[in-house]
Amino acid sequence: MPVPPVLITDPADDRVADFRDLVAGDRRPGTERGTGPVIVEGVPAVQRLLASPYPVRSVFGIPGRVADLQLPEDVPAYEADRWVLSDVIGFRLTRGVLASADRLPPPDLDELLTGPDPAAPRRLAVLEGLNDHENIGSIARSAMALGVDGLLLDPTCADPLYRRCVRVSMGHVLSLPIAVLGSWPTDLDRLHDAGYLTVALTPAADAVDLGDVDLAAHPRTAVLLGAEGPGLTDAAKTAARVRARIPMRPGVDSLGVAAAAAVAFATLR
Repeated sequence: MPVPPVLITDPADDRVADFRDLVAGDRRPGTERGTGPVIVEGVPAVQRLLASPYPVRSVFGIPGRVADLQLPEDVPAYEADRWVLSDVIGFRLTRGVLASADRLPPPDLDELLTGPDPAAPRRLAVLEGLNDHENIGSIARSAMALGVDGLLLDPTCADPLYRRCVRVSMGHVLSLPIAVLGSWPTDLDRLHDAGYLTVALTPAADAVDLGDVDLAAHPRTAVLLGAEGPGLTDAAKTAARVRARIPMRPGVDSLGVAAAAAVAFATLR
């Protein structure tokens, strides 16, 4: 039988410290970006966390919602009324439950590029300069839905495991291998060496039609996406093998990056 959640009545209780003041930003004062626990909101996302390889630290929510998850006995579970919960996290939670998890070491880049089967087709998304957490979360959700096998980030991207990214992705970001290309954009050559065609997405008029990329000739493809507004840097576009655009009606030059990513993932699937 599942162990009943422990009732929390004091917002200062250290047992729920992982969830304290979640409006403070993507990291605690004095800590480096990407070092805190992963915070997951909502029943569907917490269920995906439980099915992921991320080690769950604890679960915290309103009465009934935590018990409904039927958590394993080794997962610490806490509940509180809505007012205590709000005092702890710093806002009114509409999803009723949160979980915290330890981060995983980043995957080996060469293993991520190779994949389980070195001969199999493979799709990757490469993000440059994306600092909007909700855009990254949306891209991760589309990537999981549309057959992308992993995310690669340049060193300037925002933390893909920050709470808002995880929330917008509906927890799907937890199922994607994620690595940082530390030497940017020269690390794109590691993708070329592994057999990937790198496709830089751009609205430039002289770019090729994205639908004209020959997927049969290039079963391994990585699509590059730049930040909302500026797009990819010239250095990234130069380093990529192909520059491609999404065909649009006259007078519309581009889509938001999350929408463009979904179109590109579906086109290159």
